[in-house]
Amino acid sequence: MLKHQLAAVVHSLKNRLDFPSKRLALALGGVILAGTTAVTGVVGTALASSAEQTPVRHSPVEEAQPESGPLAFGLDVSNHEPLYDWAASSAQFGIIKATEGTTFRDRSFARHWEELDKKQIVRGAYHYGHPSNDPIAEAEHFLSVVNSQPAKHGDLLVLDLETTDGRSVAEVNAWAKAWLSHVKAKTGVTPMFYSGWNFADTYGKGLAEYPLWVAHYSKPKGQLAPPADWKSWTIHQYTDVPVDENVSALTPDELRDLGRPAA
Repeated sequence: MLKHQLAAVVHSLKNRLDFPSKRLALALGGVILAGTTAVTGVVGTALASSAEQTPVRHSPVEEAQPESGPLAFGLDVSNHEPLYDWAASSAQFGIIKATEGTTFRDRSFARHWEELDKKQIVRGAYHYGHPSNDPIAEAEHFLSVVNSQPAKHGDLLVLDLETTDGRSVAEVNAWAKAWLSHVKAKTGVTPMFYSGWNFADTYGKGLAEYPLWVAHYSKPKGQLAPPADWKSWTIHQYTDVPVDENVSALTPDELRDLGRPAA
């Protein structure tokens, strides 16, 4: 989600990229957005991860998921917005970055976590995954950081997966299943799966048991068909301006039901 040193580059590309990656590369050595498919759509913001070439695949039936009621509004932020003012926000839920890979800890996680607790809205923590690493090691790293902070009923846990690290479709899919199932076994929470629409459609087969948070910037908020095997989406990230903005098809109380159980 490049709002940072590469902001000007990203904004110039937004109208040419199909995969709305929330975390485009701050690529070392100046290799920026390597392999990204240039088509319609928009691009999300970088979180120090590599953008991948993603096959352009679209649902054969482009019917939007029907709305059952008003959409809940939410935001997701990271250390790129370390001082975001949650007290002044109209968000009904907030999801924040906790970890990436096997060693990275988001330096603003604790502050955001505490501010969301004060605001008393639904909160969640996400991990940015790298399939080149061991999925269990990454899951344990995520849990160690999240569990170091006070927990409460309804806290959401999320895997953000939008890079292949050169792995095959089958390998990336197996990696995601391993990470998600491990976190579920350890916490009793069914984690949410986040990715761009095309990435989820390609690599997300067999993950329909995990609630879907999908990025698609060229669709109006709440108006898109779910990818792959999902029958519905839970959260739609529809823009990254001025920050990553989302809507949920669920009410805040229904979102809480997806998170940590009451003590």
